[in-house]
Amino acid sequence: MGNADPATVRSYYESIDAEAYESVFAIFDDDVVYERPGQGDIEGKDALREFYLDGRPLTEGLHEVHSMTAEGDTVAVRGTFSGLQDGDRVGFGFADFFVFTDAGTVGRRYTYTDRDEV
Repeated sequence: MGNADPATVRSYYESIDAEAYESVFAIFDDDVVYERPGQGDIEGKDALREFYLDGRPLTEGLHEVHSMTAEGDTVAVRGTFSGLQDGDRVGFGFADFFVFTDAGTVGRRYTYTDRDEV
């Protein structure tokens, strides 16, 4: 069980919004599992890279973090996203959970939204 690192999670949102994907990939473990209810899990850093570069329906957006809480190995985030999804302007709330490994990387991520696909 690793230590939760809120600074790393905050940098994740800054990097995503800036489309600085190599910085995003650097925080994740090679064996990361990214779970999004109602959608297939993304397993492994290579699959995560493919998702962010070629499969993610969200673009040109900004994340606004409303609250962030760290406990044990997990950082929990509540926020809103506004941007484009498949070319349409969208805005919605989200809850993300980042679970850190002993190596200090994110080994699991969970995302919950009120949308069918993100």
